[in-house]
Amino acid sequence: MSEEQYKKLDRLAATSDIPGLKGLVETFIRRFRNLAFVVFLSPIILLCTFCIGLALVPGVYLFHFVYEWTVSFSQFFHFLSLAMSIAFGYVLYGFSLIFIVPSVNFILPIRVKKWRGIWHSIQSIPWYVHNALTYIVRYTFLEFITPSPLNILFYRMMGMKIGKGVVINTTNISDPCMIELEDYVTVGGSAHIFAHYGQKGILIIAPVTIKKGATIGLKASIMGDVIVGEKALVKPHTVLLPKTRILDGETE
Repeated sequence: MSEEQYKKLDRLAATSDIPGLKGLVETFIRRFRNLAFVVFLSPIILLCTFCIGLALVPGVYLFHFVYEWTVSFSQFFHFLSLAMSIAFGYVLYGFSLIFIVPSVNFILPIRVKKWRGIWHSIQSIPWYVHNALTYIVRYTFLEFITPSPLNILFYRMMGMKIGKGVVINTTNISDPCMIELEDYVTVGGSAHIFAHYGQKGILIIAPVTIKKGATIGLKASIMGDVIVGEKALVKPHTVLLPKTRILDGETE
């Protein structure tokens, strides 16, 4: 989309200019925005529920086994055993979820792409689904294994390009499939990296690239369409707005 086309976008458009079935779906989304939100959110909720439920299966099996095994124990040791099985079952849930969610994300026939347009568009659906899947891992388990190789493994399986020797000490990451961390990048604690931003009713999805040896400081925020150069330093609490370019070796 050219800058001229971007400026002419009608944020309140009620119809789509996409031909065929996709155009009809997008027109429905724009004309009945609240209803369309419910219609399209329901399958996403079911998908996330399926992932969570499947990940809970090992823990439920463990609880059932421990219950049957300790039912003749004294009440204290029976309850203690059940409590321990629930705690360990949660750990099993987390490890299972780390592999289940990327598998579902890979199987789905939709992919996030660089794009900008009206929020209420069919192209925004893959972005919404991708982040919904990412967030159920982020908010229910990932915080407990950050930083660790499992944290990096999860983001890599979600499509993030990650080089060797990378340290990621944050879970505040959105749009992992649109982010690239080259070799020996260090991302500090509670830093935010997200490959999108909103502007005047428009959603922009744009990649983020952090080049070899760069360091992202504690609680720094990096928005979509940002490139951080080799061995550059982004100081703690710094905000890099869209289209920012940090040169090699520069401190921002």
